[in-house]
Amino acid sequence: MAYLELKNVSKQFGNVIAVHDFNLDIEKGSLVSFLGPSGCGKTTTLRMIAGFEQPDQGMIRLDNADITAVPPNRRDIGMVFQAYALFPNLNVGDNVAFGLEMKKLPKKEVNQRVTEVLEMVRLSHIANRYPHQLSGGQQQRIALARALAVQPRVLLLDEPLSALDAEVRVALRAEIRRIQSQLGITTVYVTHDQEEALSISDKVVVMNNGRIEQVGSPESIYRQPQTRFVATFIGTANQFIGKVHDEHSVECEHIRLQVADIRHFSKGEEVVVLVRPESVQIQFEPTQKPEWNLLEGIIETVTFHGAVTRIGMNVHDQRIVADITYSYATPISLGQRCWLTFRTESCQVMGVEK
Repeated sequence: MAYLELKNVSKQFGNVIAVHDFNLDIEKGSLVSFLGPSGCGKTTTLRMIAGFEQPDQGMIRLDNADITAVPPNRRDIGMVFQAYALFPNLNVGDNVAFGLEMKKLPKKEVNQRVTEVLEMVRLSHIANRYPHQLSGGQQQRIALARALAVQPRVLLLDEPLSALDAEVRVALRAEIRRIQSQLGITTVYVTHDQEEALSISDKVVVMNNGRIEQVGSPESIYRQPQTRFVATFIGTANQFIGKVHDEHSVECEHIRLQVADIRHFSKGEEVVVLVRPESVQIQFEPTQKPEWNLLEGIIETVTFHGAVTRIGMNVHDQRIVADITYSYATPISLGQRCWLTFRTESCQVMGVEK
């Protein structure tokens, strides 16, 4: 049975529907990310879980109890904000102790708990410093420590790393995952960063226009997107618009693509064929292989991305990209003629309305 449940939850602000018929079950001890573009409703959903916003419809249950109308301070939920929200007049230790003192716990227990969580976030050596003396990454870890100190049943993180530079973000997201796994605390993480969500989550909830587009593991979200929005929002996908020719091919404007079995589509039905860049190979001779598509193109861009190099090609006035690894030995130059090849099974076919 799910530990945190959202059933038919909706929220509207004036004429704007922020969240529509949101249904989700979250298992105890898991880390679930709400992922989507700005304005998709992910933060509003998080605030409804916290109790800062009241749903217009639906129900929120935590550990089999209906908490829909329970005030925020009685939900036993910890929240970490994007802006840290540390008290500038309190040192690190006192910031972390604040929630514990509000609960009127014994001083000895407060001190012990503060020591434990500061060690957990690896900042026990700066307990006497003030927020203005800390880096952005340190401030965010202290905000996390403060939320964890009260031992909440659920931890909510609202874009916690968006104000930090890239290197600190990567390091801190690994720390968050380490701490979450160590404590086994049920966590909901809001982000617009696809890489961030895919790298730390047990489950990803992709949202768009207030609705859930898809829920699944990071791998399934990337490899088996259920809608065109998910396929293009998560990573990059080459798109070919065409019509079903038969159960194994799609007729596009200048090419006919061979695809896996698509008999569930009708002949003549308009579809989009999606192909990930890492599935596309480049060759410089038009060698046709069984069950592979072969397209001719001209190389227009070569962009270095560290582990991979992204090659942009013009294929019948359409931009197609391929990702090649460092081990690719053949020299590549702008304006060079080439052939792109990819397996039929690498083609995912969807209706254009998705």
